[in-house]
Amino acid sequence: MQILSARRPRIAVRGLAKTFRERTREVPAVRDVSFEVADAEFVAIVGPSGCGKSTILNMLGGLVAPSAGAIEVDGRPVTDVPPRVGYVFQRDTVFPWRTVRRNIALGLEYRGVRGAELEARVREGIRLAGLEGFEDAFPATLSGGMRQRVALMRTLVVDPEILLMDEPFGALDTHTKLTLHAELLGLWEARHQTVVFVTHDLSEAITLADRIIVMTRRPGRIKLVHDVRISRPRDVIKLRETDEYAHEYGVIWHVLGEELAEPGP
Repeated sequence: MQILSARRPRIAVRGLAKTFRERTREVPAVRDVSFEVADAEFVAIVGPSGCGKSTILNMLGGLVAPSAGAIEVDGRPVTDVPPRVGYVFQRDTVFPWRTVRRNIALGLEYRGVRGAELEARVREGIRLAGLEGFEDAFPATLSGGMRQRVALMRTLVVDPEILLMDEPFGALDTHTKLTLHAELLGLWEARHQTVVFVTHDLSEAITLADRIIVMTRRPGRIKLVHDVRISRPRDVIKLRETDEYAHEYGVIWHVLGEELAEPGP
């Protein structure tokens, strides 16, 4: 199956497959996955647990090599971590021995940014994340939501053009998650980054994405690509009370529910 976006692709995936070896057997994780993501598009990937969502993201980020197929970013094959790509992981990956300020600065330091530019970009990141007053705090003193803000901003301050996000808000409570949804949408609308966002939360996918890719059970294949027909900007609270949201949820849940109802492999 090949799914193409209408706009110029920033990311192109063709016939992607991945098989892992476990002791004496091979376990197929992803099979025959093809899709494109346009410049500045926000695409979410949802599906049953173990369907290969995170594996696809890891292959997009050059962290895992595919067993078959090809991935291109800006027309170039992905053989390593692509330039201009930022990755936000499932768990907050802040370093406990670094303060908020120094955690956010880490990616910039790695890229050789120093001096006044480093300080200015870190200061702006702290402001955008709403972490003023916590610049010198260590992660152990922060809430889960605040730590995830630090991890997100550490990625965003390097100004990646493509953002890969692997269930970054999955461990957070509903209130904190909705707050971060609003912050992420505001940043995305201001920066026009290309985003691929993996989640198991259908409400989250509808709230954030332009398109939603629904995966089958393992080995994961694309079952549906759905355009989210909800205008922007979106109010993450009021959105859930609208008929449009209910319609989108019903359409996707019908397809996703078929996969969840099937017996596992």
